[in-house]
Amino acid sequence: VEISFYLLRRLLGVKTQEGSKQAKVQKLQKQEILMVNIGSTATGGKVLAVKADLAKILLTQPVCTTEGEKIALSRRVDKHWRLIGWGQIRRGSRVDVNTA
Repeated sequence: VEISFYLLRRLLGVKTQEGSKQAKVQKLQKQEILMVNIGSTATGGKVLAVKADLAKILLTQPVCTTEGEKIALSRRVDKHWRLIGWGQIRRGSRVDVNTA
């Protein structure tokens, strides 16, 4: 799936030391595992490529969606999934489902 995305400036819901600012959200890394929420479906995804505000993500499971659908991106922080950004689906590969 190819997406355009926007990352939050700071992490939400993460406790920090007294007086320190909230942790900043790091840029997406290649081969990083994210949780991708598309509509009501949550699936894992591996980042294949990143270029400016565009990324290619290989989903662990096929997802029924349309181009232009909004998505949420979450990263594993201290054993919890934390929202790091959102985006929109630009393109994807079609998978034919066999009806048995």
